[in-house]
Amino acid sequence: MKKPAFSLFFCFSLLTAAAQDARLRESNALGWFVYNGDHKLSKRWELHTEYQWRRVNFLKHWQQSLARLGAVYQLSDKVNLAGGYTFFTTYPYGRYPVADLGVPTPEHRIHQDIQLEDSLGRLVLSHRFRLEQRWLASLNPDAPREIESWEFQNRIRYQLQATLPLRGQTLDNGEPYLIFFDEVFIGFGKNVGQNIFNQNRISGGIGYQFSKAFKIELAYLNQITQHPEVDDASGKPVFEFNHGFRLNLVYDLDFTKN
Repeated sequence: MKKPAFSLFFCFSLLTAAAQDARLRESNALGWFVYNGDHKLSKRWELHTEYQWRRVNFLKHWQQSLARLGAVYQLSDKVNLAGGYTFFTTYPYGRYPVADLGVPTPEHRIHQDIQLEDSLGRLVLSHRFRLEQRWLASLNPDAPREIESWEFQNRIRYQLQATLPLRGQTLDNGEPYLIFFDEVFIGFGKNVGQNIFNQNRISGGIGYQFSKAFKIELAYLNQITQHPEVDDASGKPVFEFNHGFRLNLVYDLDFTKN
């Protein structure tokens, strides 16, 4: 029994080492600053606004910029439907920059969401399924600030989020809470090629609810992402294993009140 078990372990170790050797690894220290707001327009409709200021080396350099605008429809107390538009910019960063022309690369997105909410005792669970249509810019090598063409890609995302009040059975004003989420990104369609796995994010930390309209959350963030293109010099795929923090400000307005 020992010999087959040892053989399996040895083979698995060789396969793991080969897979590690077949790709390039990079690590960056992240500092993400996020604003989210769902502003009530009527009994069932909300306007979603969001901005993310993403930095590497915690604060020193740009990583990405994200501006999002959307609409949310409350189908029931536990089901929301949503859609919107995102303008996304990626800056060259790290040892293997995605855009190696020294200038930022823009991207346009539209998305459709369905979000389901449930609870297990004090623990509030949220499941979000997001379908994205992406238009990624290809830059002109001779004039990097000119967009040569746009490439269309599809992506699906699933996020599981958990919130746990630290006092009592429900989250009330003036109360801290724990928050955790995991989100996986999967590309599909003819332009994705071998890059089916796009990225995964895990985050966990603490939040404080000042009121139902105002919360602040500070959490550890771990991100694994695969570059859309292989490294030019080696021809190997590039994986980032990033870690850092995520500071999230949630501020909701109610436009139905006089």
